[in-house]
Amino acid sequence: MRNGHGERSIFEKDAIAGKQDVVDSVGDADASVQWLLQPRGGTKIRGPQNFDLSVRKGIRLAEYEHVLGADAEQLKQLFSDGPARLWGATPVKKESHPKGTALRGQKVGDEVLFYAAKEFIARARILGLLRNPELARAIWGEAEDGRTWEHIMALGDVVEFKIPAAPILSALALGKEVRYLTLVRAAERRRHLKLLEATAVGRPVSGKNAASGTVGLGREGLLRALGTLDTSVHEESRTRHGSLTLLWSIGRLVSGQSRLVSWDAFRAEVGPLLLEFGGSGTAAAPEYPFRHLRSSGLWETEGVEDQALDSALATASATSEIVAGLRPEVARLLKQPLTRAEAIGLLCTTYFQDDDQGALLTRLGLAGYAHASGNAGEGAEGEATGRRPRRQVNSLRPDRDPRLVEAVKLLYQHQCQVCGVRLETRFGHYSEAAHIRGLGTPHDGPDALSNLLCLCPNHHVQFDRLFLFIDEDWNVRRSRDAEAIGPLIRHPDHAIDEECVEYHRGLCGRSRYSLDTD
Repeated sequence: MRNGHGERSIFEKDAIAGKQDVVDSVGDADASVQWLLQPRGGTKIRGPQNFDLSVRKGIRLAEYEHVLGADAEQLKQLFSDGPARLWGATPVKKESHPKGTALRGQKVGDEVLFYAAKEFIARARILGLLRNPELARAIWGEAEDGRTWEHIMALGDVVEFKIPAAPILSALALGKEVRYLTLVRAAERRRHLKLLEATAVGRPVSGKNAASGTVGLGREGLLRALGTLDTSVHEESRTRHGSLTLLWSIGRLVSGQSRLVSWDAFRAEVGPLLLEFGGSGTAAAPEYPFRHLRSSGLWETEGVEDQALDSALATASATSEIVAGLRPEVARLLKQPLTRAEAIGLLCTTYFQDDDQGALLTRLGLAGYAHASGNAGEGAEGEATGRRPRRQVNSLRPDRDPRLVEAVKLLYQHQCQVCGVRLETRFGHYSEAAHIRGLGTPHDGPDALSNLLCLCPNHHVQFDRLFLFIDEDWNVRRSRDAEAIGPLIRHPDHAIDEECVEYHRGLCGRSRYSLDTD
């Protein structure tokens, strides 16, 4: 299919139908995969900003509908489940230039290594290739000479890292830096693939290289890694062992336990969880997440060399010294309330969509994250577990200022900010004040007018039970599929705290880094 500019857009059916199969691990043995070394570009041409816009976050195709042209259908198929990750290159002035060779030689399935400041900073697989000057101009503008970045790559999942480029460039005899799009043929890639692996692209490194090769994770990288567990495993072979283990590890952090746990304790605690929540038809094999979570870049093992781990786990006398757990930087990130809420929400919605998440989180000591009000939510404990406890207790509950409750109701005249309904009663109207970030633990939100919404009883329940979330454009959407319900009604005198909205959105598994956000 031609795109209207006389150029053929390349979208292979296999890449569209099974795009995750294209985005496999770095250590694959595909004989035909090439490398495309791609400079990110400096601040003068807005390289960092453009990378953040169209690669790291991705663009919403709906915003560029008017310039998609004949590429619209294929792009929408490729990115039907979230933002489109795109990167472009300007045309060459001389076809004999090495960049011209790269543009002609690149193909679907090749791997792009992004380069900046003498480092490789990210990798992704090519899902499609197209040429569309109008789309490029709309996304990235024009270069000083009027050219556009019209040779566009549609990219799969992006893994970010920072590794020195010099050893790889030297081995490839490409000089000291990457100045333009450069093609590395499949044979050369195969010869030097282990060099890339040795510098920990998208995975942890053990032994002597651990300090220099560890991948640097931020909040975004952590959430991306959580959302792409097991993407290199065929769907029929995937389990929820890794995601369940990570939720269990977060529960340990919340309760103040060590991030590292011995193999014996791990097996005793995680084994029953796998039987209960691992999914039907899957064997309870705690050895699997204990070993294989290392490939996620979030997990580490200590006490034994990687190559000896399997045999050591099988030898009871040798297991006392083997420990595993979240990497230190991952544990530090998860101690931040917003990041932790986003991580728990993302794991639940991605891997446990059809399960009783309240029961799961209660089992893991994370019951407060099943309800927007936290552990102080009325009836939260009983509803999370399916029980209705009746017992007398002495407890401390966060104070609610009744004046703020009345203030938000008066501001909206009891009109629900979601549906617009003013519920009539015999003696007037009725509405409820909902805290966006709950006052109860573990949320510890502020009791302030900026943290309140005026809702009808139905939408209050749905908001607290995380059925609804508010997106970055102030639209109310369903958490399950991001289907739009309508714009949030906002009074001009009501300054809503965007950080509280972001926190609630994270609880719903719909943070801005979530891969399945529409």
